[in-house]
Amino acid sequence: MTTLLQRDIQTWRDIGGLHTAEEIAHQPAIWRALASILRNEQAALAAFLGDALSNPQQRVILTGAGSSAYVGEIVVDTLNAAWPAQIRAIATTTLLTHHELYLEADAPTLLVSFARSGDSPESLAAVELLRQVVPGARFLNITCNADGKLARQGANDSNTYNLLMPEGSCDRGFAMTSSFSSMLLAALSVLGKDTDLTRLETMAGLGEQALRDWSAPVADLGSTPVQRVVYLGSGPLEALAKEAALKILELTGGRVMAMANTPLGFRHGPKSAVTTESLVILLRSSKPLARQYEDDLLKELQRDSVAQRCLTVGIGSDLSADAPAWPDAWLAPLWLLMAQQYALHQSALLQLRPDNPFAGGIVNRVVQGVTIYGHDQF
Repeated sequence: MTTLLQRDIQTWRDIGGLHTAEEIAHQPAIWRALASILRNEQAALAAFLGDALSNPQQRVILTGAGSSAYVGEIVVDTLNAAWPAQIRAIATTTLLTHHELYLEADAPTLLVSFARSGDSPESLAAVELLRQVVPGARFLNITCNADGKLARQGANDSNTYNLLMPEGSCDRGFAMTSSFSSMLLAALSVLGKDTDLTRLETMAGLGEQALRDWSAPVADLGSTPVQRVVYLGSGPLEALAKEAALKILELTGGRVMAMANTPLGFRHGPKSAVTTESLVILLRSSKPLARQYEDDLLKELQRDSVAQRCLTVGIGSDLSADAPAWPDAWLAPLWLLMAQQYALHQSALLQLRPDNPFAGGIVNRVVQGVTIYGHDQF
């Protein structure tokens, strides 16, 4: 019988987790398909962007809500360091409440929206906000749903470019998995200076290797109950730690509490959350200086002997991949494969239905119940 992430397909179907399991496992194939899409659209994207990123006056805002906001947070510093343009990551949920802190009417602005469905109220409202406050603003929608409102409303707008992710990336499951990693890699490939798309092919191969090598140990790890999970990461991996922690919260319906921090910041209070029923997972940087600080914290946690377990993920770690020492933002999707699988197995352990852990509708796949207020009313 065919197995998928250490369970047979019928078992995943029976426990309501088949969509999520498939969407975690097919990510390398999605990344290969993304490379093909970007090759076909490379010239059109270059024409749309022009020399904007080389302009020191240009503002680029990477935006989204929830996981989609973390996409921007992971890639922003790598992109900002590469270009003269001013590149920031600002969640739609922040733009809508405090736009006056971030927007200037006469500043050339490109809003890059990350959106799985393209139907979230905040995503649509953020675009409308910029149209009203920043005349001449331009929009790059990196989205997984051609039928979403975000993509449809920008389809015939010369100031908008819809970059659609590969078919299958618009996750059917509750949690963002393949949508997250595909949008992240698309942002690095389109907005970064490295235009060599063979890196995506390499990433796909590394992802396949990681799924093969980690499937059994992560399933075993996920079979042990925990009360708290702490993810730690430095630089771009701090935002990856946030996404990894969110996956646990979402797929366990909040029954397993999770938090994220940096290895250095963890000592400044958050370390008090560690108990004997806590798992600490360190997402290791490829940067030698950062690894020295990580090593110190690992030794400290081992001396403390409080956490149920401390685990490292990354190059030369407990869960390792034979990856090149690329920038951390590029390696983030690899390490995320571990976190996604772990959250899935914890969900199954708690006898939830991973494809929809909130059957009562308290939390929804596409956010509902948001009232959008006009920015000029106050």
